[in-house]
Amino acid sequence: MKKVFRIVLLVLVGLAVIGTFYFLWKKSRPVITRYEVVTPKRDTIETKTVATGKVEPRDEVLIKPQMSGIISEVLKEAGQTVKEGEIIAKIKVIPEMVQLNSAESRVRVAKISLEQVTPAYNRDKQLYEQGVISKEDYEISLATYKKAVEEADNAQDALDIIREGISKKSAALSTTQVRSTITGMILDVPIKVGNSVIQSNTFNDGTTIATVADMSDMIFKGKVDETEVGRIHEGMPIKLTVGALESRKFDAVLEYVAPKGVEENGAVLFEIKAAATIPEDAFIRAGYSANAEIVLKHAENVLTVPESTVEFKGDSAFVQLVKQETPDQVFEKHPVTVGLSDGIKIEIKEGLAENDKVRGAAIIDKK
Repeated sequence: MKKVFRIVLLVLVGLAVIGTFYFLWKKSRPVITRYEVVTPKRDTIETKTVATGKVEPRDEVLIKPQMSGIISEVLKEAGQTVKEGEIIAKIKVIPEMVQLNSAESRVRVAKISLEQVTPAYNRDKQLYEQGVISKEDYEISLATYKKAVEEADNAQDALDIIREGISKKSAALSTTQVRSTITGMILDVPIKVGNSVIQSNTFNDGTTIATVADMSDMIFKGKVDETEVGRIHEGMPIKLTVGALESRKFDAVLEYVAPKGVEENGAVLFEIKAAATIPEDAFIRAGYSANAEIVLKHAENVLTVPESTVEFKGDSAFVQLVKQETPDQVFEKHPVTVGLSDGIKIEIKEGLAENDKVRGAAIIDKK
């Protein structure tokens, strides 16, 4: 029994030794590294910069009242379209007592004058028709009567304007009716019925009744970093991506680059503006956030390889040409002249042909 146990123990020790030697031999074998083989191909390369911003109307007009008072009626609401001259709201005038008393007094004085002049005019008219007085005296009496009538009318109009903000003569041009100055869409109506408003004058900007804009003329406003602003210029084509419209893209043309930058969070940014072309089937709301892709350089139908296959040393660039694929891969360092790169693929100007093969990414194969 002891003999059998000794034999089994020796066998186990022998297997352990053999296993150890095999493991050490396996570890000592060199690792064979194989590489993917890449063939150059014709492609288009573009370098772009992206500016973030928003799409908004080119011009937003603030509608201000020409008379102070209280909003009595609001006829329009945000989202509706208006034409130039269309009424947006109406104002009820709250007269000042001093002005009201003065106007009422003027009306009473004008009526007294008219009552005094009217009988004299009627007598002179009858006497003139009978040939008793001269034409000159009659014309003087007529002029005095017309002046009294005009003064009474003017006094009454002044009183109506102070009371109601409107007179019979100027009903069509009433300042109590706030009208749109342009044709467009109402973006905001910040007032409600009962709000007090102040007229726009030299000393006061006035209360905003509504904001109106032409939604057919939209622009993109964004900012670009100082590292990119030197490579853009007016007239460059832009692709706008509006996130609210399922990433739909719109054409635009860069028309403004700010001459002065603004520092934000440690970076200097420059404002840009681009005129957007919005098709009729797309409705862009003012303030939609958007990204603008600006193509800085473009190379079409050029020979390209993955940028990871190119080695750079100083001002020189090299690729590893495949000289042999089987049984072992053999490569040769070959200089090339590179061009435009988009970070993924790079243009090869000289040094490679379309039928050449170059070394790609490494594939670790342990045998």
